[in-house]
Amino acid sequence: MDKAFLELLEKKNFAYITVKEICEMAGVNRSTFYLHYETIGDLLAESSEYIIKQFTDFMPHNTINFLKKIPTCSLDELYLITPEYLVPYLTYIKAHKRIFRVTVEQASTLQMVEAYKKLNCHVFVPILKRFNVPENAHNYMMSFYISGLMAIINEWLKEDCKDFIEHIISMIQMCICRQN
Repeated sequence: MDKAFLELLEKKNFAYITVKEICEMAGVNRSTFYLHYETIGDLLAESSEYIIKQFTDFMPHNTINFLKKIPTCSLDELYLITPEYLVPYLTYIKAHKRIFRVTVEQASTLQMVEAYKKLNCHVFVPILKRFNVPENAHNYMMSFYISGLMAIINEWLKEDCKDFIEHIISMIQMCICRQN
């Protein structure tokens, strides 16, 4: 049902998707839907996990190797606003823009905050420690960073991802200035 639901999201807005359509596309009965979910919102929440996994699989970086090198690599390698990191991310968003519009609109339902907390714990906190950012500033900095990044992506999505990815990268880099 996740896959059927996401396919429907590619074609129409979340607010107009019905249980009947999901069941028809998935080839299941309505009773099967209600056996697993109370509402379409519940399916949406489960689908967020699918989206995150699909996105992670799309990324070319070997996550384990990246996590292992955080404590020892050069600080320049830890700026995650370079084309190396942003091109795959933005390419995926552009290719799945309808789903990402829904994730922005339904962020709380999709539990995207929880996904970012996991990312924060395993990736961003070790990076912030490398930059000697005081621990009591971590949550504030990451909230600012992620909110800013999502604001740029949201604007890009509103414009149907018409601007080139390179332009969006330059906007992100201009907004998130590095101190040398």
